[in-house]
Amino acid sequence: MVQGLARNWWVVALQGLAAILFGVLTLINPAISLATLILFFGAYALADGIFGIVAAVSRRRSEPRWLALLLSGILGVLIGVATLLMPGVTALVLLYIIASWAVIRGIMEIAAAIQLRKVITGEFWLILAGILSVAFGVLLFVFPGSGALAVTLWIGAFATVFGIALIALALRLRGWHREFIGRSPATA
Repeated sequence: MVQGLARNWWVVALQGLAAILFGVLTLINPAISLATLILFFGAYALADGIFGIVAAVSRRRSEPRWLALLLSGILGVLIGVATLLMPGVTALVLLYIIASWAVIRGIMEIAAAIQLRKVITGEFWLILAGILSVAFGVLLFVFPGSGALAVTLWIGAFATVFGIALIALALRLRGWHREFIGRSPATA
């Protein structure tokens, strides 16, 4: 796991760069960012649902769980259409989805950092990213009524700091990869 992560350190750096770009753009214009975020989510859910339905129908003879895939696709289409038709309701629901995602991702990042601790130093950055994710998610759950625009600013600030933490981790992974390149997987 660590070797694959180190070998692809640039993917972590790109994730960090994308998070910083999203965060800065959100801080510059939170109203447009929220509307865009909702519309992108709706379009994504709709497209994902359509692709899920197509995949289920095309695999119904070879895939024993095709019905679950079909139901998942239908749910995606319904959520996508509802999001595009009722963006105001979607904003609050999307807030809770983002909060859940942040908490779950943060817990997973902290767990990954604990595993990285056995191999490299500098895992603090991933722990910091995980703690920030969990704290951000909890804040969204505790203060949902603070307004969608205020939450959008929180999202922008979180994304910016989170992106910086990911870039710092990527640089550490790159250094570790360069230091141990050529060593066998069993010894690295």
